[in-house]
Amino acid sequence: MLPTQARWRKSSYSNGGGNCVEVAVGVGRTGVRDTKDRAGGVLVVTEARWRDFLAAAKSGSYDR
Repeated sequence: MLPTQARWRKSSYSNGGGNCVEVAVGVGRTGVRDTKDRAGGVLVVTEARWRDFLAAAKSGSYDR
């Protein structure tokens, strides 16, 4: 997945204060980047790891 070729979408949970992430789903991989620094780094994880992360986030595992 190349960042320039990916179809990025902003998280539906992003607030208006600029604390946003964007996600691009590819074949077997998912990319995550900071909306404020699109030219910066991209975190790319496997489909399974992304699914695990979403399940943990939805279950409250990352709540403070």
